Amino acid sequence: MSHKIDVVIVNWNSGDQVLECVSSISIGGDKDLARIIVVDNGSTDGSEKLLQPLMDVQLIEAGQNLGFGRACNLGARHGNAKYLLFLNPDAAVYPASLQAVLDYMERPDTQDVGVCGVQLKDEHGEISRSCTRFPTVSGLIAHTVGLDHFIPKLGHFMREWDHASDRSVDHVIGAFYLIRREIFDQLQGFDERFFVYLEDLDLSRRVKASGWRVEFLSSVQAYHKGGGTSDQVKARRLFYSQRSKIIYSYKYFGFFGATLILLSTLLLEPISRTAISILRGSLSSVKETWVAYGLLVSWLPGWIFKGREER
Repeated sequence: MSHKIDVVIVNWNSGDQVLECVSSISIGGDKDLARIIVVDNGSTDGSEKLLQPLMDVQLIEAGQNLGFGRACNLGARHGNAKYLLFLNPDAAVYPASLQAVLDYMERPDTQDVGVCGVQLKDEHGEISRSCTRFPTVSGLIAHTVGLDHFIPKLGHFMREWDHASDRSVDHVIGAFYLIRREIFDQLQGFDERFFVYLEDLDLSRRVKASGWRVEFLSSVQAYHKGGGTSDQVKARRLFYSQRSKIIYSYKYFGFFGATLILLSTLLLEPISRTAISILRGSLSSVKETWVAYGLLVSWLPGWIFKGREER
């Protein structure tokens, strides 16, 4: 039997987590594993050095932070297996996880499934809410002002569903994202205009628009800590999240809808986030919020007038 799966991991200052992630794949990959490809995005914590001695890991040292989507595309080009699994460095697979997903994807009745995700459990053994609907203009505005926390169905996060059953969904998050290589290549991979956040959602949207299904399997589990390396830079994480939301909106919602989201992001969200932070007694979160929006405001002119996404 030929090796069927390339696993691509993007590492950026993930510490020991990336080593644990790789070790879990080596144990669970068995005969179907073609390659473990780790793209290191210019880590400065020495985590890339933990991987250098490993013979079963193909380490690509980018020397700088390329962003998640661009690094994933780079890693994917170094393999040629039938399936690609994009796995976060703060995730891990269990011994039977890969085999179970591949068995599912190889069934005659699942040949129209393009992307598959599995049930993710956190460090407390709790099931993560890892699937989403495609965002809408109203849903993103509801999220901007925090309404989706009180009425979950208003937003695109599927918090109202317990993720305890198999289901066709719009999107499974990129912490464990298995895709057929033929589709990934056909769609030219991740849209590199998204530095980080929403690049996986954008890809799922294009997968479904091409006529493929996206499936969630509750019978197969993997571990995902969540937060991960982005916890290290909360203000910049918020900036990238908001920036990706704006890019996504102008890609899919037309000028009017996207501009509504832009205005609510700039005028309403900083206030709602500040109010919530004050109520929680977190002055550090207030500072992070305004640093993030300062970065966003300084980025916008270059993007609007010169079409620059990078920063």
